[in-house]
Amino acid sequence: MQRQTGAAEHRLSKPTTSDYIRGSLYGLAAVSMWAGWVVAVRLGLRTSLKAWDITAIRFAVAGVILLPYLLKKGLAVDRLGWSGLAAIVVGGGAPMVLLAYGGLAFAPAAHAASLYTALIPLYVAILAAVVLGEPFTVAKRIGLVLIAAGALGIVWGAGGTIATRQNIGHVLFICAGLLWAGYTVALRKARLDGLHAAALAAVASLVTYVPLYFIVFGTGLFDAPWRDLVLQAAVHGVLVAVISLVLYGRAISLLGASSGSAFAALAPAITALLAIPLLGEWPAGSDWIAMLLISVGVYIASGGVLPARRVTPA
Repeated sequence: MQRQTGAAEHRLSKPTTSDYIRGSLYGLAAVSMWAGWVVAVRLGLRTSLKAWDITAIRFAVAGVILLPYLLKKGLAVDRLGWSGLAAIVVGGGAPMVLLAYGGLAFAPAAHAASLYTALIPLYVAILAAVVLGEPFTVAKRIGLVLIAAGALGIVWGAGGTIATRQNIGHVLFICAGLLWAGYTVALRKARLDGLHAAALAAVASLVTYVPLYFIVFGTGLFDAPWRDLVLQAAVHGVLVAVISLVLYGRAISLLGASSGSAFAALAPAITALLAIPLLGEWPAGSDWIAMLLISVGVYIASGGVLPARRVTPA
């Protein structure tokens, strides 16, 4: 009985129009920063920096910034439990980031944006239905189908193939998405604020991954041009690892785990638009269709207002 009561406490009524608008703005702002993360990684990998270098920069900067906040708030084990704490640390920290970056060694960035970021709403919706009891409504199913169709369309248009080394990257992207889904559901279940969750993930990676990185790779990172280091520190260490996670947490708080995470699917579209002026890369015609499907799917899956069916009286 107690378990049923606890599960029921995590089921929320449909957000009000005001909550939906505010949650949508938080979600869009967070995802815009995630799109900037993808572009920044691609710019960084064109220089002397490697994926593991950028990961170290990300958590060294974010961990130092958020350490005082974590010391003040604590580990929140009483709210998260040890399994929830592990989900936050692994799903929002270096393990998830390294899986996503590792996939880029086998498959192109367009595949990462689709199989990792764009499909996060699907991963979260399934996990949230099991753990939190969030309903799998008809509208949410339609929205998720459109998102999945658009994401797979981008992979297909970017030369996705079966039974090749690309599939190793695909598996890594999917694993990264599942870890992030665990982060999202744990955050929602514990009613943890976004900054606290970001602090737990960043500081844990600061004290585990960053020392290991310097033991393995030494201090060669500091030989990179300072402009590259500053760019990656600002984008990854501040915008993505701190500010975007705070905004994402607010979206999850207002809209629920599955509805709030739906905005992650917009990352490929925003990335493609940013890549036009920054990288000189134009989306193909099929990409525009896929981005339209994803955008419509996000609106429906996140709980956007749909036209009411007119019922003719008998």
